[in-house]
Amino acid sequence: MKGLWQLTWLEIKIFAREPLGLFGTIAIPVVVFVVLGRLMRGAAATPASPEAMFLKTGLPVLAAILMSISAVVSLVTIIAIYREGGILKRLRATPLHPATILTAHVLVKLLFTALTLALLLAAGRRFYAPDSAGTLLRFAAALLFSTAGVLSIGFLIASLVPTARFAQPLAGFIFYPMMALSGLFFPIALLPPWLRVASRVMPMTYAVSLLQGVWRGDPLSFHVWDIAAIAVFGALFAALASRFFKWE
Repeated sequence: MKGLWQLTWLEIKIFAREPLGLFGTIAIPVVVFVVLGRLMRGAAATPASPEAMFLKTGLPVLAAILMSISAVVSLVTIIAIYREGGILKRLRATPLHPATILTAHVLVKLLFTALTLALLLAAGRRFYAPDSAGTLLRFAAALLFSTAGVLSIGFLIASLVPTARFAQPLAGFIFYPMMALSGLFFPIALLPPWLRVASRVMPMTYAVSLLQGVWRGDPLSFHVWDIAAIAVFGALFAALASRFFKWE
């Protein structure tokens, strides 16, 4: 356990020294949240309008999903850089268990996701805050759980990407279509039948459903199916990643 915390602290310091990655992980979701919210406030003056509904629920969930995607892209890139530079090979030769090394990366991403969420809520507390502290806590828990599930896909991508140069483009190519088909921007029922089937086998769809429901005030018990689906997908991709992961 001591080795896990020491490695996690080391990875936090390494990540914080990279301004571009830090900006992309923390600043971009907050900027999107605040700028889009302010631009849409006039169009959302009518409470029942689509703009008002998106501003109330869709925009916070969009920012949350951007946090998850940023965490995954960052994870894939870092793992690819570590492998290409021989860092993973040297880490594997230490007394640390491989699971400890990978868990440290997950903890770092979850920590920065929680930090970004706190900044996001602080920046938009006057206009977009949830109705109660309980809703906020449930939303934070749902976001961290969803991010952990989605990170397992990142590990699978990282296990297959040969070099760091292809890590970010491949992660973006996979995750942004997932976000487009997740029901965040329009109902899944409007999609063609084959795309509806595709959306149902993407963990992002269940993450969006969970986050939207919790932000609206639903208890977590209303989204047992979403939670179970995220957990199953997370376990599946984690198993595949452990099977195909290459340390060098």
